[in-house]
Amino acid sequence: MLHTRLIPLSPDAHHHAHRHHQLVLSVDGKAEFEVEGHGGEVCRMRACLVPGNAEHQFAGLGDNRMLIIDFDAGDMQTPDLDVMSRLFSVPRYPLLDADFQHLLCYASAELKRFGSDPLLAQGLGATLLRALHLRLFEQDTPARTGRLDVGRIDTFIDRHLARPIGVQELARVACMSTSHFHAEFKRVAGMTPHQYLLQARLKRASMLLRDSSLPVLQVAEDCGFSSQSALTTAMSRHLGMTPRRLRTARLAQA
Repeated sequence: MLHTRLIPLSPDAHHHAHRHHQLVLSVDGKAEFEVEGHGGEVCRMRACLVPGNAEHQFAGLGDNRMLIIDFDAGDMQTPDLDVMSRLFSVPRYPLLDADFQHLLCYASAELKRFGSDPLLAQGLGATLLRALHLRLFEQDTPARTGRLDVGRIDTFIDRHLARPIGVQELARVACMSTSHFHAEFKRVAGMTPHQYLLQARLKRASMLLRDSSLPVLQVAEDCGFSSQSALTTAMSRHLGMTPRRLRTARLAQA
């Protein structure tokens, strides 16, 4: 059995265990997990691997959308069984590089559009699991966890997104020198801190334009853009649409 779905997690804490293994990935927002005493945050750059029968607690943090993959090892054949047994041998909170994040974005878009097709959902889930296994166990060099606390950086960015945030400030949050932080962040995230900040601002702006009636100027200010035109330019360049077009498309679907 392999089941892949997109769902929001409730802010109410839940505690349970289940026979199947589970991979939890964030498409939007965050969630807190604790698996057999090992706590961690699921966010854009960090996933959660829950082994079968492991006691775990979880709760969504604000608005969120998680891509969750469930599968029962008893229904799988080797070599898949060997691969998955290794992946889920212990609870893990693996870091996700930029290429994996792009793959996750594609998979979530396909699920949102064609999620009722079970073969597509299974194929996308299997692809994500295999891609994660390759990163953790089959790269030419051992995967390094690094010293960078990505969850702490994400929390700081979310709280201060409405104002300018410099790399030096993020380095202080990470307790690193600016040069070391820049190099470590790029290694872990696959992009520079500046690119990551811009991605966070655009994601927040897109969410507000879709889900609120705030004026575009207010959205720009709340997301740390210097002006409405700066938001429009950034969205056009990186997302291929203007704020007005995004909001019009949302209204047309309502």
